[in-house]
Order: sequence, then C-alpha cells, then structure tokens
Amino acid sequence: MRGARHIAAVTDASFDLAAGECLALVGESGCGKSVLASALLGLLPGNAETAGSAVVDGIDVLAADERALARGVRGRRIGLVPQSPAAHLTPVRTVRAHFEETLRALSGTPRRELRAATEAAAARVSFPPGHLDAYPHELSGGLAQRAATALALIGDAPLLLADEPTTGLDRDLVDRTVDELRRHTDDGRALLMITHDLAAAERIADRVAVMYAGRIVELTGASAFFGSPGPRHPYARGLLAALPERDFTPVPGMPPELGDLPGGCAFAPRCASATGVCGTPPALTAGVACHHPAAPHG
Repeated sequence: MRGARHIAAVTDASFDLAAGECLALVGESGCGKSVLASALLGLLPGNAETAGSAVVDGIDVLAADERALARGVRGRRIGLVPQSPAAHLTPVRTVRAHFEETLRALSGTPRRELRAATEAAAARVSFPPGHLDAYPHELSGGLAQRAATALALIGDAPLLLADEPTTGLDRDLVDRTVDELRRHTDDGRALLMITHDLAAAERIADRVAVMYAGRIVELTGASAFFGSPGPRHPYARGLLAALPERDFTPVPGMPPELGDLPGGCAFAPRCASATGVCGTPPALTAGVACHHPAAPHG
C-alpha cells in the first residue's frame, strides 16, 4: 500500500511463566503491552505479522489458526480480562445472560445450577448480585471491569491475561480484585497482568517485566524490583520514582512513537546516563537491557 509503514510494535519479547506465578508487565501507554496480549489470543488486526512461538498448555498460540483459537484456546487455555470491558460485553444481553452462557460453554454447568453458579462467579470479584440483571450500558466502569474479570475466571484457564484489570476501581476494590487474581494464581494457574498500577503489581506479582518502546528492558523478581536493590534500568527506576509515595518525580520527556524509534537505545534521549555507546541497541543480559545499568547489589 502506498505510504504504508512497517511498525514493530513488539520486538524480541521473551519470557516464561510458570503455573502458580504472576508476571506483571508494566510501562507507559503505547509501549506495546496490550499488543503482546492480543498476539497471544490471535486478536491482532489482519495486516499484523507475528514471528516466533508462544506455547500455552502445549499449543503454540502464534501458529494456531482461528478455528483452533476459538474452540481450544480462548477462554479454555487463555482467559482474558480486557482493557475495555464495556466493548467486550454484548449490549442487548444482561450481565446474568453473559455469565450463564459462559458457564454453560466453559464449565458445562447444568441449567438448574446456573443461578447459583452465576451468583458464585459474581461473588468472586465482589460484583453485586443486584446488578446481575442490568445491561452493560447500565454499569459503571468499575462494575463493567468486575463483570469482565468474573467472566475471565469462569473457565479456570491455565493462563489468565489481565489487561489493566483494576481500571476504574477504587483502592479497596483494586485490592480485592488483585487478591482474587492472586488466589486464582495460587491454585496453580499462570497470570500475566498488564498494568500501570505499580501498587497493584507490588501486591500480586512474583516477577516484573518492564516494557519500553516495544521491548522488554528489565525482567526481575518483584521483591528486588520494589525493594532492595531496586530496578537496574534507568527507565524502570524512573517509573518507581514517579510514584507519589516515592520521589513523585516524572520521567523526563515523552516516549517515542513506535514508527519513529531513535537508533540504538530507545530510552537514550530521555536518559541522564546516556553516552555514545547508547547508539548501539543493548541486549537483554542478566535481566536488563542497558549499557549503564545500576549495580545489581547497590
């Protein structure tokens, strides 16, 4: 197509995720986090291209066709808490109808047990039973988010993708939601949580992956990331420093457009530690992609 550009939305993303483990994927808006989740579910636009492999419960989901994804992956092997829940709920059906359909399809719940099973599914995420007969447009953003979370949990999929699952929730409901996701993980399932909420990530995650300009620039244990010795990549350190309970100092500058990345290290134009060597792209080595990482124990 004349004028079309090739944009590498996610590049060289590599990680494993074990049963019973939560990996929090964090970074500024537009860095590629949600694109990664969409790729795992085969929900990218038709002109998108993927390479490599992503094996979930024995199936390479990047190589699977639409029929295999629809019948054997989505909801059954990978559950999704979407970033925009209202867009994933059918507007002419009640929340109860959504729950009942999902329970029948994924759990084989008999019709006579659907009412009790629906109320139990709602209770898992503190969704008020009085709103089960509401339509999606009658829900607040927070209620729509909780409904979507409950629907994602119904299939007890081996991998759950939670894309900003705490959007629109007050702090108490954030804590309840992430605690339920943690219980889901502790039952032996894997959780990839995409979030801007670092407090929620600290509460739930076993490991943290920091994404910047389509690349994972740091991958480390949550206790080391949020505690001591702290992040090693300058961008990751900046994310933590921006928190109100820390330095409350924003990361300087703006993230680059994925279609107009600078040569070398994409963070170099915003980095106080950048030198001439940063004109060469850094590899992810020992969990950090930086030419000038902080010392691992200091």
